[in-house]
Amino acid sequence: MNSQDRPVEGVGELLAYFGAAETTREDWAVGTEHEKVGVYADTGDRVPYEGPYGIGALLDKVYAAVGWERVEERGRVVALQKDGASITLEPGGQIELSGAPLKTSGETCAEFNTHVDLVKELSDDFGIAWLGLGIDPFHEVDDIPHMPKGRYDIMRNYLPTRGGMALDMMHATATVQANFDYASEGDMIAKMRAALLATPVVSALFANSSISGGRENGYVSKRLIIWRDTDPDRCGLIPWVFDPEFGYERYMEWALDVPMFFLIRDHAYHAANGLTFRQFMDRGFEVDGVIHRPTLRDWDMHLTTLFPDVRLKRIIEVRGADTVPRAHICALPTVWKGLLYDADALDGTLSLLSGVTTEALDVGQRDVARRGLRADMGGHKVLDLARELVKLADGGLARIHEEGFSDGDERGFLDPLHEQIEKGKSPGEEVAERWKDEWNGDRQKLIEATRY
Repeated sequence: MNSQDRPVEGVGELLAYFGAAETTREDWAVGTEHEKVGVYADTGDRVPYEGPYGIGALLDKVYAAVGWERVEERGRVVALQKDGASITLEPGGQIELSGAPLKTSGETCAEFNTHVDLVKELSDDFGIAWLGLGIDPFHEVDDIPHMPKGRYDIMRNYLPTRGGMALDMMHATATVQANFDYASEGDMIAKMRAALLATPVVSALFANSSISGGRENGYVSKRLIIWRDTDPDRCGLIPWVFDPEFGYERYMEWALDVPMFFLIRDHAYHAANGLTFRQFMDRGFEVDGVIHRPTLRDWDMHLTTLFPDVRLKRIIEVRGADTVPRAHICALPTVWKGLLYDADALDGTLSLLSGVTTEALDVGQRDVARRGLRADMGGHKVLDLARELVKLADGGLARIHEEGFSDGDERGFLDPLHEQIEKGKSPGEEVAERWKDEWNGDRQKLIEATRY
């Protein structure tokens, strides 16, 4: 039996899960995850799973082109996997590339562009355009098709009991995320705190979901507001990260008390019906008269269903950015790498934002959702904070290169952020201006201007 599949004997094994992921600096890498919303280019309609020009057929075509391993549910392909990377299917038909852990921004950017070029080439034959936006610009959630994955059926039933915009989160939004290693518990704590403090500012640089339902929605990033009304048990700021006693154990204790979505046994999903992982540990989970005990695989899966602004698994995942155009995608892992993988930049981030309270963080994130780089946070202009953070990241990347931890100078990948700061506005604000003036509300013009 695989060690991940044997029943765990106590919470000590769950706690050790985090410590076992500690990695020396020489082995640190970055993984990037990128979601994108697809529409038919001639009509703007979302793409269903079924049919000769649907998502299922497209995944089959990608499989035939690149030879990745197929992942199926009930006889239908729902993901592809190869060499630590995967292409997965999101609830409304968004496609996500979960990239392999890579050492440099150049490698990450090449991986992303190779993926997008392939998907675009194959999608052109289907008449599908993939949009560099953080939200579906045209459709209400009831008009978006559902993808055939068992976990999503359970989430569709459960999450609306917790938040009024949970289904919008699942079906209408798209994000770009980055994953980072940590060397020790202390390193994890510093990176989690710095990432939470910096998230509203980075979110402003990537805020790009201003058009939804076929109109301006009043936000620069509607996606940020949607996440605030999804599930208070598992989403948001997690302010206790700043408490003196924060560490692996505190994160574990929180995760133990978040209700599970489901349990997977024999490749089938079983709704947990509000059962917390702690209750699962205490009394097990009954499926067809059999009591199942928790395993490390269950714990790993449960941690992936928690959605705080910054997430701890066997990596630290930063989650605050909307999907953006190509060049900005490559900037996201790069700016975070400069801030989190250099000790001076990490300390500088903590120092720059040390006076920002958790209340100010929450208020700031909501203001960023409305005004992007024009927002305020903790008595500071977000634009000024963005300028300082990108400067810190630039210095961090320079030192990473000088110290031999990167084969090349990665600072050029920050150029789109320097340009955004000089403009003084977020990408979503520019999209809203063009929608109103240049495009005059024409969906075809928006598709052509924002497609990959």
